[in-house]
Amino acid sequence: MMIPTAVQLCLSLARCYLTTPGSLQASQSFIGVNYGTIADNLPPAASTASLLMSTSIGKLRLYEPQPELVAALAGSNISMLLGIPNGDVPSLASSPAVAASWVAANIPTTVPVSAISVGNELLNSGDSTLPPLLLPAMQNLLAALPAGSTTKISTVHSMAVLSASDPPSSGAFHPDLAGSLDPVLDFLHANAAPFMINPYPYFAYASDTRPETLAFCLFQPNAGRVDAVSGLTYTNMFDAQLDAIRAALDAKGYSGVDIVIAETGWPYKGDADEAGATVENARAYNANLVAHLKSQAGTPRTPGKSVDTYIFALYDEDLKGGPESERSFGLYKTDLTANYDAGLAKSGATAAPTILTPPPPAQGTTLQPSRGVTPTGFCQTTATVPGSTQGQQVPLSSYCYIPGGAVSRRSDAGTWRLVWFGVLLCMAMVIGK
Repeated sequence: MMIPTAVQLCLSLARCYLTTPGSLQASQSFIGVNYGTIADNLPPAASTASLLMSTSIGKLRLYEPQPELVAALAGSNISMLLGIPNGDVPSLASSPAVAASWVAANIPTTVPVSAISVGNELLNSGDSTLPPLLLPAMQNLLAALPAGSTTKISTVHSMAVLSASDPPSSGAFHPDLAGSLDPVLDFLHANAAPFMINPYPYFAYASDTRPETLAFCLFQPNAGRVDAVSGLTYTNMFDAQLDAIRAALDAKGYSGVDIVIAETGWPYKGDADEAGATVENARAYNANLVAHLKSQAGTPRTPGKSVDTYIFALYDEDLKGGPESERSFGLYKTDLTANYDAGLAKSGATAAPTILTPPPPAQGTTLQPSRGVTPTGFCQTTATVPGSTQGQQVPLSSYCYIPGGAVSRRSDAGTWRLVWFGVLLCMAMVIGK
Protein backbone atom coordinates (compact mmCIF):
# COMPACT_ATOMS: atom_id res chain seq x y z
CA MET A 1 0.00 0.00 0.00
CA MET A 2 1.33 3.43 -0.88
CA ILE A 3 1.74 5.79 2.08
CA PRO A 4 -0.51 8.57 0.65
CA THR A 5 -3.27 6.02 0.13
CA ALA A 6 -2.86 4.79 3.69
CA VAL A 7 -3.03 8.33 5.02
CA GLN A 8 -6.19 8.90 3.04
CA LEU A 9 -7.61 5.73 4.57
CA CYS A 10 -6.80 6.96 8.09
CA LEU A 11 -8.50 10.27 7.44
CA SER A 12 -11.51 8.53 5.91
CA LEU A 13 -11.83 6.32 8.97
CA ALA A 14 -11.77 9.40 11.18
CA ARG A 15 -14.49 11.11 9.16
CA CYS A 16 -16.56 7.96 9.26
CA TYR A 17 -16.13 7.67 12.99
CA LEU A 18 -17.18 11.25 13.58
CA THR A 19 -20.36 10.86 11.55
CA THR A 20 -21.44 7.35 12.54
CA PRO A 21 -24.33 6.99 15.00
CA GLY A 22 -23.07 5.50 18.22
CA SER A 23 -19.63 7.08 17.89
CA LEU A 24 -18.28 9.56 20.39
CA GLN A 25 -20.04 12.33 18.52
CA ALA A 26 -23.66 12.52 19.67
CA SER A 27 -26.06 11.08 17.13
CA GLN A 28 -28.69 13.25 15.46
CA SER A 29 -31.53 13.90 17.86
CA PHE A 30 -35.00 13.13 16.63
CA ILE A 31 -37.61 15.68 15.73
CA GLY A 32 -41.08 14.62 16.81
CA VAL A 33 -44.57 15.99 16.37
CA ASN A 34 -47.78 15.86 18.40
CA TYR A 35 -50.97 14.46 16.86
CA GLY A 36 -53.96 16.15 18.47
CA THR A 37 -57.46 14.91 17.70
CA ILE A 38 -59.81 17.65 18.94
CA ALA A 39 -61.08 18.12 15.40
CA ASP A 40 -63.78 16.86 13.06
CA ASN A 41 -61.85 17.20 9.80
CA LEU A 42 -58.68 15.17 10.27
CA PRO A 43 -57.32 13.39 7.17
CA PRO A 44 -57.53 9.61 6.79
CA ALA A 45 -54.84 7.70 8.64
CA ALA A 46 -53.14 6.61 5.40
CA SER A 47 -52.86 10.24 4.26
CA THR A 48 -51.33 11.29 7.58
CA ALA A 49 -48.85 8.43 7.39
CA SER A 50 -47.82 9.48 3.87
CA LEU A 51 -47.39 13.07 5.02
CA LEU A 52 -45.20 12.07 7.95
CA MET A 53 -43.04 9.84 5.76
CA SER A 54 -42.41 12.79 3.42
CA THR A 55 -40.80 14.73 6.29
CA SER A 56 -37.77 14.38 8.53
CA ILE A 57 -40.09 13.77 11.49
CA GLY A 58 -39.03 10.55 13.20
CA LYS A 59 -41.35 10.40 16.22
CA LEU A 60 -45.07 10.84 16.72
CA ARG A 61 -46.73 11.60 20.03
CA LEU A 62 -50.28 10.32 20.46
CA TYR A 63 -52.38 11.49 23.40
CA GLU A 64 -54.30 8.22 23.34
CA PRO A 65 -54.13 5.07 21.18
CA GLN A 66 -54.97 5.55 17.49
CA PRO A 67 -55.07 2.02 16.01
CA GLU A 68 -55.74 3.06 12.40
CA LEU A 69 -52.88 5.54 12.34
CA VAL A 70 -50.53 3.06 13.98
CA ALA A 71 -51.43 0.45 11.38
CA ALA A 72 -50.82 2.95 8.57
CA LEU A 73 -47.34 3.70 9.93
CA ALA A 74 -46.18 0.07 9.89
CA GLY A 75 -42.76 -0.14 8.25
CA SER A 76 -42.28 3.65 8.25
CA ASN A 77 -39.43 3.82 10.82
CA ILE A 78 -41.51 6.35 12.75
CA SER A 79 -41.76 5.49 16.43
CA MET A 80 -44.42 6.41 18.96
CA LEU A 81 -44.69 8.24 22.23
CA LEU A 82 -47.99 6.71 23.26
CA GLY A 83 -50.17 8.62 25.69
CA ILE A 84 -52.70 7.53 28.26
CA PRO A 85 -55.47 10.05 29.06
CA ASN A 86 -55.69 11.30 32.63
CA GLY A 87 -59.11 9.71 32.96
CA ASP A 88 -57.65 6.23 32.46
CA VAL A 89 -55.05 6.56 35.21
CA PRO A 90 -57.30 5.47 38.13
CA SER A 91 -58.18 2.13 36.55
CA LEU A 92 -54.56 1.42 35.60
CA ALA A 93 -53.45 2.25 39.15
CA SER A 94 -56.11 0.01 40.69
CA SER A 95 -55.17 -3.27 39.08
CA PRO A 96 -52.13 -4.93 37.48
CA ALA A 97 -54.59 -6.93 35.39
CA VAL A 98 -56.07 -3.75 33.91
CA ALA A 99 -52.58 -2.54 33.05
CA ALA A 100 -51.76 -5.88 31.43
CA SER A 101 -54.93 -5.70 29.35
CA TRP A 102 -54.10 -2.14 28.27
CA VAL A 103 -50.60 -3.17 27.18
CA ALA A 104 -51.90 -6.18 25.27
CA ALA A 105 -54.54 -4.12 23.49
CA ASN A 106 -52.60 -0.96 22.70
CA ILE A 107 -48.87 -1.57 22.25
CA PRO A 108 -48.37 -2.46 18.59
CA THR A 109 -45.91 -5.00 17.27
CA THR A 110 -45.53 -3.25 13.90
CA VAL A 111 -44.41 0.18 15.14
CA PRO A 112 -41.80 0.80 17.87
CA VAL A 113 -43.07 2.54 21.00
CA SER A 114 -40.23 4.51 22.57
CA ALA A 115 -42.23 5.48 25.64
CA ILE A 116 -45.65 5.53 27.24
CA SER A 117 -46.79 8.75 28.86
CA VAL A 118 -49.10 8.05 31.78
CA GLY A 119 -51.27 11.17 31.75
CA ASN A 120 -50.59 14.67 30.47
CA GLU A 121 -49.73 17.45 32.94
CA LEU A 122 -51.52 15.41 35.57
CA LEU A 123 -49.85 16.97 38.61
CA ASN A 124 -51.22 20.39 37.60
CA SER A 125 -54.57 19.19 36.27
CA GLY A 126 -56.56 20.53 39.21
CA ASP A 127 -57.86 17.05 40.06
CA SER A 128 -56.47 16.28 43.52
CA THR A 129 -57.44 12.61 43.26
CA LEU A 130 -55.01 11.90 40.42
CA PRO A 131 -51.47 12.64 41.74
CA PRO A 132 -51.46 9.78 44.30
CA LEU A 133 -52.46 7.37 41.55
CA LEU A 134 -49.75 8.32 39.07
CA LEU A 135 -46.91 6.19 40.44
CA PRO A 136 -49.03 3.02 40.96
CA ALA A 137 -50.28 3.31 37.37
CA MET A 138 -46.71 3.69 36.10
CA GLN A 139 -45.54 0.72 38.17
CA ASN A 140 -48.37 -1.50 36.94
CA LEU A 141 -47.66 -0.62 33.32
CA LEU A 142 -43.96 -1.29 33.71
CA ALA A 143 -44.70 -4.70 35.19
CA ALA A 144 -47.05 -5.45 32.28
CA LEU A 145 -44.48 -4.82 29.55
CA PRO A 146 -43.16 -7.92 27.76
CA ALA A 147 -39.81 -9.25 28.90
CA GLY A 148 -36.97 -7.43 27.18
CA SER A 149 -39.12 -4.46 26.18
CA THR A 150 -37.23 -1.22 25.58
CA THR A 151 -40.36 0.94 25.99
CA LYS A 152 -39.99 3.48 28.79
CA ILE A 153 -42.76 4.47 31.19
CA SER A 154 -42.97 8.17 32.03
CA THR A 155 -45.44 11.06 32.36
CA VAL A 156 -45.62 14.58 30.92
CA HIS A 157 -45.44 17.72 33.08
CA SER A 158 -46.19 21.38 32.52
CA MET A 159 -43.64 24.03 33.40
CA ALA A 160 -45.81 24.75 36.44
CA VAL A 161 -43.95 21.98 38.29
CA LEU A 162 -41.12 24.50 38.68
CA SER A 163 -41.20 26.94 41.57
CA ALA A 164 -38.08 28.78 40.38
CA SER A 165 -36.46 29.23 37.00
CA ASP A 166 -34.85 32.68 37.19
CA PRO A 167 -31.96 32.45 36.59
CA PRO A 168 -31.84 29.00 34.96
CA SER A 169 -29.30 27.75 37.49
CA SER A 170 -31.87 28.30 40.25
CA GLY A 171 -34.33 25.86 38.69
CA ALA A 172 -36.28 24.01 41.39
CA PHE A 173 -39.44 21.97 41.66
CA HIS A 174 -42.46 23.15 43.63
CA PRO A 175 -42.10 21.81 47.19
CA ASP A 176 -45.88 21.37 47.32
CA LEU A 177 -45.56 18.68 44.64
CA ALA A 178 -42.82 16.73 46.40
CA GLY A 179 -45.13 14.07 47.80
CA SER A 180 -46.20 13.02 44.30
CA LEU A 181 -43.27 14.15 42.18
CA ASP A 182 -40.34 12.77 44.18
CA PRO A 183 -41.48 9.11 43.92
CA VAL A 184 -41.99 9.60 40.19
CA LEU A 185 -38.46 10.98 39.86
CA ASP A 186 -37.14 7.95 41.74
CA PHE A 187 -39.06 5.71 39.34
CA LEU A 188 -37.63 7.47 36.27
CA HIS A 189 -34.11 7.24 37.64
CA ALA A 190 -34.42 3.56 38.54
CA ASN A 191 -35.77 2.65 35.11
CA ALA A 192 -33.68 4.95 32.89
CA ALA A 193 -36.82 6.74 31.74
CA PRO A 194 -36.91 10.40 30.66
CA PHE A 195 -38.46 13.40 32.41
CA MET A 196 -41.00 14.84 29.96
CA ILE A 197 -42.15 18.46 29.99
CA ASN A 198 -44.01 21.05 27.88
CA PRO A 199 -42.23 24.44 27.61
CA TYR A 200 -43.82 27.21 25.50
CA PRO A 201 -41.75 30.38 24.93
CA TYR A 202 -44.78 31.78 23.11
CA PHE A 203 -46.52 32.48 26.41
CA ALA A 204 -43.54 34.51 27.58
CA TYR A 205 -43.90 36.85 24.64
CA ALA A 206 -47.69 36.98 25.03
CA SER A 207 -47.20 38.61 28.43
CA ASP A 208 -44.20 40.79 27.49
CA THR A 209 -44.45 42.05 23.92
CA ARG A 210 -41.25 44.03 23.72
CA PRO A 211 -39.13 43.40 20.59
CA GLU A 212 -36.21 42.09 22.67
CA THR A 213 -38.45 39.48 24.27
CA LEU A 214 -39.63 38.33 20.86
CA ALA A 215 -36.02 37.95 19.77
CA PHE A 216 -35.31 35.79 22.82
CA CYS A 217 -38.26 33.59 21.98
CA LEU A 218 -37.55 33.17 18.28
CA PHE A 219 -33.82 32.33 18.42
CA GLN A 220 -33.09 35.67 16.77
CA PRO A 221 -30.08 37.96 17.38
CA ASN A 222 -30.08 39.73 20.73
CA ALA A 223 -27.64 41.01 23.33
CA GLY A 224 -28.02 38.00 25.59
CA ARG A 225 -28.91 37.69 29.25
CA VAL A 226 -26.57 36.46 31.93
CA ASP A 227 -27.14 33.92 34.65
CA ALA A 228 -25.13 35.65 37.38
CA VAL A 229 -24.76 32.43 39.39
CA SER A 230 -23.44 30.16 36.63
CA GLY A 231 -21.89 32.90 34.49
CA LEU A 232 -23.61 31.45 31.42
CA THR A 233 -25.13 33.74 28.82
CA TYR A 234 -28.51 32.99 27.27
CA THR A 235 -29.84 34.29 23.95
CA ASN A 236 -32.86 32.06 23.41
CA MET A 237 -35.63 31.20 25.79
CA PHE A 238 -35.89 27.52 24.86
CA ASP A 239 -32.38 26.82 26.14
CA ALA A 240 -33.01 28.72 29.35
CA GLN A 241 -36.20 26.81 30.03
CA LEU A 242 -34.42 23.55 29.34
CA ASP A 243 -31.51 24.47 31.60
CA ALA A 244 -33.88 25.46 34.40
CA ILE A 245 -35.43 21.99 34.18
CA ARG A 246 -31.95 20.44 34.11
CA ALA A 247 -30.96 22.45 37.19
CA ALA A 248 -34.07 21.30 39.05
CA LEU A 249 -33.32 17.65 38.26
CA ASP A 250 -29.65 18.04 39.18
CA ALA A 251 -30.57 19.69 42.48
CA LYS A 252 -32.63 16.63 43.37
CA GLY A 253 -29.76 14.31 42.49
CA TYR A 254 -31.11 13.12 39.14
CA SER A 255 -28.39 14.31 36.80
CA GLY A 256 -28.63 11.00 34.94
CA VAL A 257 -32.29 11.45 34.02
CA ASP A 258 -32.68 12.67 30.45
CA ILE A 259 -35.19 15.34 29.45
CA VAL A 260 -37.70 15.02 26.62
CA ILE A 261 -39.61 18.05 25.35
CA ALA A 262 -43.05 16.52 24.88
CA GLU A 263 -44.63 19.72 23.51
CA THR A 264 -43.47 23.07 22.26
CA GLY A 265 -44.75 25.27 19.48
CA TRP A 266 -46.03 28.62 18.30
CA PRO A 267 -49.46 29.58 16.92
CA TYR A 268 -49.58 31.09 13.44
CA LYS A 269 -52.86 32.88 14.04
CA GLY A 270 -54.66 34.43 17.01
CA ASP A 271 -57.27 36.89 18.15
CA ALA A 272 -56.65 40.64 17.90
CA ASP A 273 -55.31 40.75 21.45
CA GLU A 274 -52.94 37.77 21.01
CA ALA A 275 -49.65 39.44 20.25
CA GLY A 276 -47.14 37.43 18.28
CA ALA A 277 -49.50 34.80 16.91
CA THR A 278 -48.49 35.24 13.27
CA VAL A 279 -47.31 33.04 10.43
CA GLU A 280 -43.93 34.80 10.39
CA ASN A 281 -43.31 34.19 14.09
CA ALA A 282 -44.52 30.59 13.98
CA ARG A 283 -42.22 29.90 11.03
CA ALA A 284 -39.29 31.58 12.77
CA TYR A 285 -39.77 29.71 16.05
CA ASN A 286 -40.26 26.24 14.64
CA ALA A 287 -37.73 26.49 11.80
CA ASN A 288 -35.06 27.91 14.10
CA LEU A 289 -35.91 25.32 16.75
CA VAL A 290 -35.48 22.51 14.22
CA ALA A 291 -32.17 23.97 13.04
CA HIS A 292 -31.00 24.44 16.63
CA LEU A 293 -31.78 20.84 17.53
CA LYS A 294 -30.17 19.46 14.39
CA SER A 295 -27.03 21.47 15.09
CA GLN A 296 -26.56 19.46 18.30
CA ALA A 297 -25.23 22.61 19.90
CA GLY A 298 -27.05 21.82 23.13
CA THR A 299 -27.57 24.45 25.81
CA PRO A 300 -25.11 26.54 27.80
CA ARG A 301 -25.41 24.11 30.73
CA THR A 302 -25.14 20.99 28.55
CA PRO A 303 -23.25 21.92 25.36
CA GLY A 304 -23.21 19.34 22.61
CA LYS A 305 -26.26 17.51 23.94
CA SER A 306 -29.38 18.03 21.91
CA VAL A 307 -32.77 17.13 23.35
CA ASP A 308 -35.53 15.00 21.89
CA THR A 309 -38.34 17.41 21.05
CA TYR A 310 -41.94 17.06 19.89
CA ILE A 311 -43.44 20.06 18.11
CA PHE A 312 -47.07 20.92 18.77
CA ALA A 313 -48.80 20.09 16.49
CA LEU A 314 -49.19 18.22 13.21
CA TYR A 315 -52.64 19.65 12.41
CA ASP A 316 -54.92 22.41 13.58
CA GLU A 317 -57.68 21.28 15.94
CA ASP A 318 -60.86 23.09 14.94
CA LEU A 319 -63.01 21.93 17.87
CA LYS A 320 -60.87 23.44 20.60
CA GLY A 321 -62.37 26.19 22.67
CA GLY A 322 -60.64 29.29 23.94
CA PRO A 323 -58.83 31.93 21.88
CA GLU A 324 -58.11 31.56 18.18
CA SER A 325 -54.51 30.59 18.88
CA GLU A 326 -55.65 27.32 20.47
CA ARG A 327 -56.90 26.18 17.07
CA SER A 328 -53.86 27.44 15.16
CA PHE A 329 -50.77 25.51 16.20
CA GLY A 330 -50.77 23.15 13.21
CA LEU A 331 -47.71 22.74 11.04
CA TYR A 332 -50.05 21.47 8.35
CA LYS A 333 -53.61 22.10 7.31
CA THR A 334 -55.91 19.12 7.26
CA ASP A 335 -55.76 19.20 3.43
CA LEU A 336 -52.08 18.18 3.94
CA THR A 337 -50.62 21.49 2.76
CA ALA A 338 -48.15 23.28 5.03
CA ASN A 339 -49.23 26.36 6.96
CA TYR A 340 -45.61 27.49 6.54
CA ASP A 341 -42.20 25.97 5.88
CA ALA A 342 -40.61 24.77 9.12
CA GLY A 343 -37.74 23.03 7.35
CA LEU A 344 -39.13 19.54 7.92
CA ALA A 345 -39.34 18.30 4.33
CA LYS A 346 -36.85 15.51 3.61
CA SER A 347 -35.67 17.20 0.44
CA GLY A 348 -35.48 20.66 2.01
CA ALA A 349 -32.65 22.22 3.91
CA THR A 350 -33.15 24.23 7.06
CA ALA A 351 -30.98 27.27 7.47
CA ALA A 352 -29.20 27.43 10.77
CA PRO A 353 -30.52 30.06 13.15
CA THR A 354 -28.60 33.28 13.38
CA ILE A 355 -26.55 33.11 16.54
CA LEU A 356 -25.23 36.32 18.02
CA THR A 357 -22.40 36.28 20.51
CA PRO A 358 -23.32 38.91 23.09
CA PRO A 359 -20.95 41.88 23.03
CA PRO A 360 -19.09 42.67 26.23
CA PRO A 361 -20.79 45.28 28.41
CA ALA A 362 -19.66 48.85 28.00
CA GLN A 363 -17.14 49.96 30.56
CA GLY A 364 -18.76 51.14 33.74
CA THR A 365 -22.05 49.29 33.14
CA THR A 366 -23.46 46.35 35.07
CA LEU A 367 -25.08 43.32 33.46
CA GLN A 368 -28.62 42.66 34.60
CA PRO A 369 -28.60 39.12 35.99
CA SER A 370 -32.20 39.28 37.17
CA ARG A 371 -35.26 41.49 36.91
CA GLY A 372 -34.53 45.09 36.08
CA VAL A 373 -34.57 47.31 33.04
CA THR A 374 -33.98 44.19 30.94
CA PRO A 375 -35.44 41.32 32.94
CA THR A 376 -34.07 37.81 32.48
CA GLY A 377 -37.05 35.92 33.80
CA PHE A 378 -40.77 36.11 34.21
CA CYS A 379 -43.46 33.97 35.74
CA GLN A 380 -46.91 34.26 34.22
CA THR A 381 -49.97 33.09 36.14
CA THR A 382 -53.18 31.52 34.88
CA ALA A 383 -52.07 30.41 31.45
CA THR A 384 -53.48 27.62 29.34
CA VAL A 385 -51.20 25.20 27.57
CA PRO A 386 -52.36 23.71 24.27
CA GLY A 387 -52.63 19.97 24.09
CA SER A 388 -55.09 17.16 24.42
CA THR A 389 -56.05 15.74 27.80
CA GLN A 390 -59.22 13.82 27.21
CA GLY A 391 -60.30 16.60 24.87
CA GLN A 392 -59.81 19.29 27.49
CA GLN A 393 -57.50 22.25 27.83
CA VAL A 394 -55.48 22.28 31.01
CA PRO A 395 -55.47 25.47 33.10
CA LEU A 396 -52.28 26.11 34.99
CA SER A 397 -51.89 27.79 38.33
CA SER A 398 -48.52 29.15 37.25
CA TYR A 399 -46.35 29.05 34.19
CA CYS A 400 -42.69 29.90 34.65
CA TYR A 401 -40.28 30.57 31.85
CA ILE A 402 -37.14 32.51 31.13
CA PRO A 403 -35.87 34.36 28.09
CA GLY A 404 -32.45 33.02 27.37
CA GLY A 405 -30.29 30.37 25.86
CA ALA A 406 -27.08 31.14 24.05
CA VAL A 407 -26.22 28.42 21.61
CA SER A 408 -22.81 27.08 22.50
CA ARG A 409 -20.99 25.90 19.42
CA ARG A 410 -18.11 24.74 21.54
CA SER A 411 -16.94 21.45 20.07
CA ASP A 412 -16.21 18.50 22.28
CA ALA A 413 -12.48 19.04 22.50
CA GLY A 414 -11.90 15.71 24.21
CA THR A 415 -13.61 13.84 21.41
CA TRP A 416 -11.62 15.60 18.71
CA ARG A 417 -8.34 15.05 20.54
CA LEU A 418 -9.07 11.34 20.83
CA VAL A 419 -10.03 11.00 17.17
CA TRP A 420 -7.00 12.86 15.87
CA PHE A 421 -4.74 10.88 18.19
CA GLY A 422 -6.11 7.80 16.47
CA VAL A 423 -5.43 9.30 13.04
CA LEU A 424 -1.83 10.11 13.94
CA LEU A 425 -1.33 6.64 15.45
CA CYS A 426 -2.74 5.06 12.30
CA MET A 427 -0.40 7.13 10.12
CA ALA A 428 2.60 6.28 12.29
CA MET A 429 1.85 2.57 12.03
CA VAL A 430 1.59 2.78 8.24
CA ILE A 431 4.79 4.81 7.83
CA GLY A 432 6.66 2.49 10.18
CA LYS A 433 5.93 -0.52 8.00
